[in-house]
Formats: sequence, C-alpha cells, structure tokens
Amino acid sequence: MKIPRIVIAGTNSGCGKTTVAMGIMAALAARGLKVQPYKVGPDYIDPMFHTFITGRASRNLDSWMLPHGTVQYLLAKNSAGADIAVIEGVMGLYDGYGGTTQTGSTADVSKITGSPVVLVIDGAAISLSAAALVKGFADFNPEIRIKGVIINNIFGEAHYQLLKEIITEHTGIAVLGYLRKLKEISIAGRHLGLVTSAEIADLKERTALLSREIQATVDLELLIKLSGETAGIDSQIGAAAIEKIGAARIAVARDKAFCFYYQDNLDLLEALGAELEFFSPLHDSGLPENIDGLYMGGGYPEVWAETLQANPAMRRDVKNRIQNGLPAYAECGGLMYLGESITSGEGREFEMADVLPGKSRMKTALKRFGYVTVTATADNILAPKGLAILAHEYHYSEIEVAGEVTRCFAVSKGRTGTELKTWECGYQTANLLAGYPHLHFWANPEFARGFVKSCLQHSGKKQGGLS
Repeated sequence: MKIPRIVIAGTNSGCGKTTVAMGIMAALAARGLKVQPYKVGPDYIDPMFHTFITGRASRNLDSWMLPHGTVQYLLAKNSAGADIAVIEGVMGLYDGYGGTTQTGSTADVSKITGSPVVLVIDGAAISLSAAALVKGFADFNPEIRIKGVIINNIFGEAHYQLLKEIITEHTGIAVLGYLRKLKEISIAGRHLGLVTSAEIADLKERTALLSREIQATVDLELLIKLSGETAGIDSQIGAAAIEKIGAARIAVARDKAFCFYYQDNLDLLEALGAELEFFSPLHDSGLPENIDGLYMGGGYPEVWAETLQANPAMRRDVKNRIQNGLPAYAECGGLMYLGESITSGEGREFEMADVLPGKSRMKTALKRFGYVTVTATADNILAPKGLAILAHEYHYSEIEVAGEVTRCFAVSKGRTGTELKTWECGYQTANLLAGYPHLHFWANPEFARGFVKSCLQHSGKKQGGLS
C-alpha cells in the first residue's frame, strides 16, 4: 500500500514544528485534500489540534512502545481514504529513548515508515550557521531522508531569501518556504503542554490565519511532490489477529477534564466488539445506563476540580457502580478523580469520587516522566499476573493510597548502562484498576482483550459473539 506522506520534524523542541505542521495540515485541507494527521510519540494534546484542523482523528506513531510492524500497520490502516498523511515529529529529529538513542525518535519513525522529512529550523538570530545546522542534521544519519527545509520566525522576505540561498548553496537541500513570527496564532501552555483545542474559542480563526500564511509562503506543490517519494508499506504486517469477543458496552469519560486517549486504543476496543458510550463527568448527572465497564483516561481534572466537585450526583454514581462490581480502568487523571480529593497547586482541596482511599496533590515539578514497562504482579481486569506492556508516564501530581489497597503493577524505568528503577502502582479494589501509566493497547493487545472479557464476565454476556 503506497501512501503519500511527509514528516514535519524539528531541530529541537520550541523551533516551531507544531505550528508549521498545523499550518501545513490546514493549508492542504483548504485545497480540498483529505489529510490524515499523525503525531510521533506519546502526545495527547497536539493530536487534538490536528483532529480539529483536518476533521480526521489524529493518531500516535510510537516506535518505542509499539513493534515496528504495528507502526506500519496503523499508518496504513488509518490513512485509508486520505490523499496525504502528515506526521508531526516530537522534540528534535533524533531525540529518542533516554536521550541517548534514536529509538522512539522522529527519525526512527521516518525510517520505519519510509517517510521523507521536512526539517523546521528557527531562522531568528542566525545566518551562515543555518547551513551548518541543516547539513549536520542531514549528515548525522544518511538513512534519514531530509528532503526539504522550512524556516520559522522569519522577519521578512529579504531575511528569508538570505537564509534560503545560504542553505541551498551549502547543502543542496530544497528550502520549501517560511513562516513569519505571528503573535496572533500563539497558543498558551500549562504544566502538561499546550492548553487543549477545546479551550480556545477562536481556534477556527487562528487556524484560518495560519493556513493563509502557509499557502502564501510555502511551496505546497513541492511538498506534495516530496510526499510521494515513498515506498509502499505492508498494510497487514504486525497486526495481531483481532477477532470480536462480544458486545460489551463501555462508558468512556470524555470532556475538557478527561481527554487523554489514544484514538487507536478506542478503535481496538471497538474492533474487539466493545460499544463505547461517551459521557462527561463534568456535566452529566450519572454514568450511562446498561454499561458493562468504565474507562477513565487522563486529562486535567486538577484544572476542572471545582466543577467536578460541584457535580456530586456523578461522583456518587461512579462510586456506587464501582463498589457494586462494575469493571473500571482509570489512567492518571482518572486515578486522581477516583480518589478522595485533589489539592491544587494553590492549596485548595476539592472532593472527588472517593472510590480509592487516597488524596492527590499537585506539585511544582514533574513526579514521573518517560517511557516505562508495566508488569502485572497480580491478576486484574486487564491482564493476568506476569503479563507486561510498554507504557508512558507524565504527571505533576502524586497520590498517597492507603496500604491495604492492592498494588498490581510493577513499573520499571531505565536505559542501558543505568540502574533500573522500579516502583509499585496499579491500585486495585473490587473490579477497579487505576494507575498513573498511560497504556497503548497496541503495545500488547492482550490488555485490551482482557478488559473487554472482564466487562463481559461481569455482565454475564456471551463471549465469542455479538448476541
């Protein structure tokens, strides 16, 4: 299967690759093209903007958590019906696992998928060094096909022409265009990254402005041509045999407070036969009726804690259903919501669902950050003892849970040549499993399969069919 595709990479975080990638997606969509967006790595926020811009759900391509064949499969599967795939990178082009390898990097995904790269550089306060920068990136790993450059933070046409001539003369790599420094399109951030797309009232207007800028200053015809310089990829290699288990109805928390989900996780649950029912812990008065399971992802419950506290009907229903045996899986923000309370960075304490005997508190610095391996140390609703999955953690909060609650995850982190760090997580009570790690179910589909089976067993529904 041959899919036109391009990777928008950066020299480093903050060089403007997200803005450029969003602009390219918007400009291509404005031309009438069906654009399938992707994000390299374990990011939730950038894909929300991609989805808003293109109208197609953005997906994550992560070559550390996922087998290489699975990365190719998901790219091919999710690009069906699209005219072009645009893959936004993560951090700097070569920045991968542990900071010392290319595994999991944008370069790694580019190589695995056979995708050409457009490198975004910051043009402010640089001249001849721009050529050295581009040449260094191109020569560092000749297997990575850097086919073009886009220059961010350009002050005017003369500034752009100077840098274009310098880069072209000394590297031979095409300069596709530039983006001016535009305050009108800047997006505010918070402790986990940018604010979410749902929180920006004029995002449509900002996106339209960005699209017009890119159409005026970037050679989109050349970019489209470069996107076609790819090899075909096998649309089936690495795909686990996914057979429907049964029609479990799973309620999924999704609103401004709970919005961190890998779209491929949700798709995999549906492929296994699950019927997903979305609800809002912020605004709904209770869980959907006739559900067989509950999935609470991460997000920003600490930002919306006052509103969550002001909805006691939902909190009571969640607590009662879980205590009555409803299988429930919660990650990070979901874990925080299911505790007794959340204390904000300003010291204000807000009541939560009180399912777990523990309180969450926001800290000023990251408590955990990076890729981890999660191994089940006790049977649970996702996996039997001994089953492992690769995952990711990123949070500023910490929770203190009473010792009598079972911990059924051993979480480990380390890199070659360093001591492995291991800690306990995965709090289990009744049919609840809640922890900080964010799991990508495609890293080990048995975890998704186990969850659907647990939901079916609870409800007494038949497995192996949809009746």
